[in-house]
Amino acid sequence: MTTAPRPSGIPPMPERNTKALRTAIAEHTPQLLADFDAHWKWAIGDAHDIAPVPAFLAQWWAEFAIARDPSLDRHIHDLESRAADASTNAEATQLLTQAAHLRREAGKAEPGQ
Repeated sequence: MTTAPRPSGIPPMPERNTKALRTAIAEHTPQLLADFDAHWKWAIGDAHDIAPVPAFLAQWWAEFAIARDPSLDRHIHDLESRAADASTNAEATQLLTQAAHLRREAGKAEPGQ
């Protein structure tokens, strides 16, 4: 599968495995690579149990899906920042709910999308 950016400039999602995801992160969102590697080393490392791998992949799948689209990334971070500065709990909750929804939707991206 190609990882060349589409005409929109947003790179497609890679194959759904940690190796392909790490390669896509390194190529298109290198600012995430150190955190990806540190999280892998902490969560998976030399473990003999691969049970945590699906949760790791799901988390980083969504992170890449967001970071590859600078507009979406800015929008989510803006919502979260506004929530931190909100004057009421209701306002903060509404903003964080919007951000969480966008994060969940990003995590649903399929390979090649």
